[in-house]
Amino acid sequence: MRSLGAELLEVAPGRCAIACAFRDDLTQHHGLFHAGVLTTLADNACGFAAMSLLPEGGEVLSVEFKLSFLRPGAGVAAIARGEVLKPGRTLSFCRADVHMRQADGREVLAATMLATMIAAAPEARPG
Repeated sequence: MRSLGAELLEVAPGRCAIACAFRDDLTQHHGLFHAGVLTTLADNACGFAAMSLLPEGGEVLSVEFKLSFLRPGAGVAAIARGEVLKPGRTLSFCRADVHMRQADGREVLAATMLATMIAAAPEARPG
């Protein structure tokens, strides 16, 4: 997320919003946000939303997701808003919508994701 320059806008119980400003190095050959960038934002928004409902220190991993692109990723920023549709002890079902912020401030829905997250025990990571 750091390499994308993504910014965590909100984390609340069962919700998360992440924004990413447009940059040329985040585009595909048509000059639009790359699908991988928008997918990453949506996946992380779902993951943080699910994690917000776990006990402190809990983590999640993506089990599966489906992302549908509704229109091109054109705008000055992408904003992914994730929410938990059905929380669970093991699996949480989430959705995220990715909007493109236009230069005039309007937001246009560009993609939507349905995702399943699994609660995972924190793992020791090499320092």
